[in-house]
Amino acid sequence: MLPISDLLLFAGAALLMVLTPGPNMIYLISRSISQGRKAGLISLFGVIAGFLVHMLAAAIGISALFLAIPLAYEVLKWAGAAYLLYLAWQAVKPGAQSPFEARSLAIDPPARLFFMGFLTNVLNPKIAVFYLSIFPQFVSPAHGSLFLQSITLGFTQIAVSFTVNLAIVVSAGSLAAWFGRNPRWLAVQRYIMGCVLGGLAIRLAMEQRRSA
Repeated sequence: MLPISDLLLFAGAALLMVLTPGPNMIYLISRSISQGRKAGLISLFGVIAGFLVHMLAAAIGISALFLAIPLAYEVLKWAGAAYLLYLAWQAVKPGAQSPFEARSLAIDPPARLFFMGFLTNVLNPKIAVFYLSIFPQFVSPAHGSLFLQSITLGFTQIAVSFTVNLAIVVSAGSLAAWFGRNPRWLAVQRYIMGCVLGGLAIRLAMEQRRSA
């Protein structure tokens, strides 16, 4: 059973990650602005379905890695830290765009909206790295089944992501309009996310492996 303190800390990390610009956020905002809230909601359910794929793959993989290849933990940790630094650079590099800058998309039927949301998430490297590099920091053989711990973390992450993305879908038009009137805040938003990602990368790199 995961300690409540660890679960809350993980939820905080999940919140930071879902607020970080990435393929999911960009697609949901663009779809909501171009085709309306209903299209954004259908796309969001596709994204959530993609999270289930990541969650199950990570739960199975993490359990196997902890039991069979301890060195893999370190490899995942450093790979995750490196990728978070890469995302931080993508947020602050010259010419970078904010996901709140409006983009045009073609009108799609519901089935395609769901599938594109699903595909965008399944192929999203940010989510894959989050699951495979940050999950191990919060599971421990001392707390019971690694698989069940991973599933618990997965549903926690999905709940956080759904809540935040639902708010984004509902308010995408208003947010895009506000940022359009206040372009300087687009740069501020990018730099804040870059700093958050950089700090998370450092924390991940310094984290020690948990053991029984």
